[in-house]
Amino acid sequence: MPMFNPISDPDPAAQADEGAPYPAPADDLRFRALLSPQAWAGLPAAVRRRFSKRLSGEATVIYCGRIVEVRKSRAGWLLVQASRLIGGSLPTTCETGVPATVAVSEDTVAGGQTWTRIYGRRRGFPQVIHSAKRFRGPTGLEEYLGFGFGMALRVAAAGPALHFRSDHFFLQLPGLRVRFPHWMSPGRVTVSHIDRGQGTFAFVLQIDHPLLGELFRQTGLFADPGRRAP
Repeated sequence: MPMFNPISDPDPAAQADEGAPYPAPADDLRFRALLSPQAWAGLPAAVRRRFSKRLSGEATVIYCGRIVEVRKSRAGWLLVQASRLIGGSLPTTCETGVPATVAVSEDTVAGGQTWTRIYGRRRGFPQVIHSAKRFRGPTGLEEYLGFGFGMALRVAAAGPALHFRSDHFFLQLPGLRVRFPHWMSPGRVTVSHIDRGQGTFAFVLQIDHPLLGELFRQTGLFADPGRRAP
């Protein structure tokens, strides 16, 4: 895993960003440690700032936006229904033009971050999806989905985007961890954070199966706190 020296390798761009809606000291080095110094430096300053802010205590960062794209194949629809068995980790609606909110807070017990996504619906209550990112495991980052299920993630930077790609899925129980073979997985999950400038970014969730092709794709546009949602 690429490492760096947090004392001799400061990142001034992550500490100050013109027009930033809130102070962003580079005090959270956990995401940065998952990339090489060159890959991290190649990201837009706004992306480095968002993933360098350490949240403490009751602090929460809330990003507001809207859903602009949803695609779901028949196999993808079945996958969404199956995800309800572990708490509903995938959006159930294909509605676009609806509001969406992402709230990020520190998980002080497990040593990671809690992500809460709220997707509006034209009828009924919004859907709420919880997950937790923890900096552990063979890849250095894992996302826990519910009922002990999770996926190990690998992080990559490309242009204005930071990509989180599933490496494998697992079941974590007290004293036991079961890693699923690739043929038992739903496919490759890719979550992309793509900077769009002016304090806005796209959040893209895509699932691709090696045989069935694209199962699911959702795109949301969001804004930093204090900025107008796109």
